[in-house]
Amino acid sequence: MTEAILKKIKQLPPLPESAMEIEAVYQNPDSTFNDMVKILEKDPLLTADILKAANSPLYGFSREINAISQAVGLFGMGTVRGFALASIVKKSFPLDLSPYGISNEMFSTLSKKQHALVTAWCLRKENKLMGVLSPAAFLVEIGKVLIAQQIIAESKQEQFRDTLEKIKDVEEAEKEVVGADTPEVSSLIFSQWKFEESLVNVIAHCEDPEKAEDEDTKRAAKILHVVRVSVPMNGTVTEESIAAAKELIAKYELDLESYETAIENL
Repeated sequence: MTEAILKKIKQLPPLPESAMEIEAVYQNPDSTFNDMVKILEKDPLLTADILKAANSPLYGFSREINAISQAVGLFGMGTVRGFALASIVKKSFPLDLSPYGISNEMFSTLSKKQHALVTAWCLRKENKLMGVLSPAAFLVEIGKVLIAQQIIAESKQEQFRDTLEKIKDVEEAEKEVVGADTPEVSSLIFSQWKFEESLVNVIAHCEDPEKAEDEDTKRAAKILHVVRVSVPMNGTVTEESIAAAKELIAKYELDLESYETAIENL
């Protein structure tokens, strides 16, 4: 990790009060469904963002979701927490992903597809992990924003594009040109913002899940690894990306049948 990236992370503004309130409710074991609904309904703009996300065709609901209580009931507190944090966090950054050759809209689509795949694959069979997996899937790529800023600041756009073209591996290109990759930077961002250790660790280990210390973190990191391979940087799912993901599913002994149904719907 370079000093320049670390400095950018340390200079990040704190998240708004709404994010802290959501986290307080989510982390409190005595909090209820209604407590989460009340916190979210206090912010009309956030409510609108969550409902817009929840009504995406990616999730396949036939009826419109028109209330936060309905969204929490359908998706659960953990997943709606992911919707909320994604909306808040992405408004905390000026976005310019041009060094990666993707637009802001493509970056948004990437996050949405990764989250939709996690939700369709894991909402029922891995429900206890969704509190971590939902925000992780939405936000694991956020480190690219700071990496792109650093590439631009150092006028290394051409070097990065050439490196990426040569080695065909985004994380390796990032490390070679900037000295840090997306999961590393993303995990440090959330550590700086004092998110729970489990979320930080899942993101930090999503490229090498076996290094995670506990089994829940390891399993969530494996799922996130599969999702990132399935939906690559340009947001386009291909036969090649699905084949690579299925190899990981076999290696990690994850549920292939549920994955195949989820990826087909996506």
